[in-house]
Amino acid sequence: THMALLRKINQVLLFLLILTLCGILYKKVRKGAVLKNEADDDPETPEDTEEEIPVVICAAAGRMGAAMAAINSIYSNTDANIVFYVVGLRNTLSRIRKWIEHSKLREINFKIVEFNPIVLKGKIRPDSSRPELLQPLNFVRFYLPLLIHQHEKVIYLDDDVIVQGDIQELYDTTLALGHAAAFSDDCDLPAAQDINRLVGLQNTYMGYLDYRKKTIKDLGISPSTCSFNPGVIVANMTEWKHQRITKQLEKWMQKNVEENLYSSSLGGGVATSPMLIVFHGKYSTINPLWHIRHLGWNSDERYSEHFLQEAKLLHWNGRHKPWDFPSVHKDLWESWFVPDPAGIFKLNHNS
Repeated sequence: THMALLRKINQVLLFLLILTLCGILYKKVRKGAVLKNEADDDPETPEDTEEEIPVVICAAAGRMGAAMAAINSIYSNTDANIVFYVVGLRNTLSRIRKWIEHSKLREINFKIVEFNPIVLKGKIRPDSSRPELLQPLNFVRFYLPLLIHQHEKVIYLDDDVIVQGDIQELYDTTLALGHAAAFSDDCDLPAAQDINRLVGLQNTYMGYLDYRKKTIKDLGISPSTCSFNPGVIVANMTEWKHQRITKQLEKWMQKNVEENLYSSSLGGGVATSPMLIVFHGKYSTINPLWHIRHLGWNSDERYSEHFLQEAKLLHWNGRHKPWDFPSVHKDLWESWFVPDPAGIFKLNHNS
C-alpha cells in the first residue's frame, strides 16, 4: 500500500507538471499571437499611437486664474493629445486639483507636480523692485528634466499667456542638432508693430546683464546682442541633460548672489539673465507669431486687432496683467477665463 500511495503521488505530480507546462506554452503562443496581431495591424501608420505633447505651466497662489485660462485656451484650440504638467508649491496643490476637477477643465489630461523651493536656497538675491519675480515658481523652467521624465521634447509656458493657435505647431518647432531649447528672439518681433514705441523695451543683453562687472565682460558677449524671452520654450530633454543646463544655470545664479551680475534696470530678468548666458549662441528660434509679447508692458499701448487675430500666442509680460486693472486687450484673455470654483480668484475690472 505504501508503494501504491507513492505511485499515486507521482502520478498527481506528473499531471500537475504537464498542466503547468501546457499553461506556459499556451501563454507564450497567445502572447506571440497578440504581439503579432498588433504588429500586423497596419505597419504603415505609426502615428496611430498618438504622441503625447507635454506642456509645463506653473500655477501660483495669487494668480492661479492665469494658468487655468492658459490651459483652457490650449486645450480648446487643438486636437493633439496634450498632457498638462501643472506645477505648484505644496500648499496650493489641492486648490489646483479642485479648480481643474470642478470646472470645464475636468476633461483635460493633467498631472500636478510639486516644486520644492529648497533647490533655490542660496541662489537668489533678494531684490525689492519686483518681488513677484523672485517667486520660486519663476525658476521652474531651470529644472524641467527633474519634473518631466518620460518625454524627449517639452513645451514650457509662462502663466500669463493665451494660445490662439494649435499647440501642435509650436511642438513641431525644429531644434537644431546640439540645441537644448528654442526661444523667440527679441529682435524678431514683427516690424509691422513698430515695437520700439513701447518705451524702455529690453531687447539686448545690455538690458539684463551688468556690463560694468568683469565676470560679464569676460564672457565676450557683445552688449548689443539680441536677447530672447524664456516665457515660451520648446526644449529637448536629452540635450538639456547631456549639456547639464540645470547645473550651468545654477552656477550663474550663485555667481549673481556673490557678485550682483544682473542689470539693475531689470524689468523681469531674474530668470532670464542666467538663461541668456547659458544659451548664448546655442538655441533655435520659435516662429515669432508663437510669442507675441509685451501686452502687459504698459496700459495704453495697443496692438492692432487684425494683428492680434493673426497671433498664435499672446503674452502679457510686464506689470499690467489682464486679470488686473489697468491692462490692455483684456477681452482676449477673459474669453478663456475659467471661474474659480472656490470663489477666491476674481477679476479686477477697475481701479
